[in-house]
Amino acid sequence: MADSNPIPGIPDPPPEPETIDYLLAQVCRLHRERAGTILEAVGLFRGQPPVLMRLHEADGQTQGDLAARLRVAPATMTKMIQRMERAGFVQRRPDAADQRISRVYLTDAGRAVRAEMMRALGTLEAETFAGLDNEERAQLRGFLERLRANLRGVVDESME
Repeated sequence: MADSNPIPGIPDPPPEPETIDYLLAQVCRLHRERAGTILEAVGLFRGQPPVLMRLHEADGQTQGDLAARLRVAPATMTKMIQRMERAGFVQRRPDAADQRISRVYLTDAGRAVRAEMMRALGTLEAETFAGLDNEERAQLRGFLERLRANLRGVVDESME
């Protein structure tokens, strides 16, 4: 069978309906759905956990820095920060050296919801990897890190 794939050099996928790519997409979709349900129970919406994590690592980042680190549009980050501010999880304050710049800080409520989030994500991880022993988890981690590296190389090249 001749290659009919629109990407040169990439062969056609196997005919069976559950290719590895398809299976991975299903796992990602189910994981995202379960994560959404678990995180909603602690008062968070999709996209907010990475903001909490980045601010926990380094509080007082600018919205622009957060947007760049999380690879989202600045306008998207602004809306997300506004929503988190209304929920009481973050507070924006002007930069001491440049009043035009707004810095984002976790509030006590933000630190508390992050702790709840971490417990919820622990539950998600336990559910997701139930039945895998430590060796299998280590193998899976290695495979996923290699896949991530493969895709980062392609994505980063296409963004240049």
